[in-house]
Amino acid sequence: MPPKDVIVLRYGHRPYRDQRVTTHCCLVARAFGASKILVEGETDPVLLETVKSVNATWGQGIEVGFCPAWKPVLRGLKMEGYAIVHLTMYGLELEKTMPKIRNARRVCVVIGSQKVERGVYELADWNLAVGSTPHSEIAALAVFLHELFKGRELRTGFAGARLAIQPNACGKQVVRADR
Repeated sequence: MPPKDVIVLRYGHRPYRDQRVTTHCCLVARAFGASKILVEGETDPVLLETVKSVNATWGQGIEVGFCPAWKPVLRGLKMEGYAIVHLTMYGLELEKTMPKIRNARRVCVVIGSQKVERGVYELADWNLAVGSTPHSEIAALAVFLHELFKGRELRTGFAGARLAIQPNACGKQVVRADR
């Protein structure tokens, strides 16, 4: 059974450089079943407003918080019983490790935006590779969460959605969900 509580820690966000990528990390975390994303770095009001707007339109899907330092956050989450999974191309194979991770009740997934300090590798319960070649942290997060939840996250609705996409083979169809 997949974990019930999943938090994503975005390591090293730099608003002047990473705003678009971190926004995409938030959207992927939301769409693929995480309940919260913590962004390490200075508070980014534009990022907060973007996620707030998505939640208001498409339904309450994710909470965003900021933290000035990763180490006390990871230590605190470990004390609260979270298993720490660091996504890195240098880690263990996804397919072989995922069954063990699914046994955790709570998971914190760490994704970097810059070179990750050795301490993250040491604090992690699992350093996990989604492929052993350079790739995007956004893609790695999507693949990891999809595997963690065994695809069930794709069938989850979001409470309070004003709009919903109507599946359509040809074209775009958006309907008002609040009617």
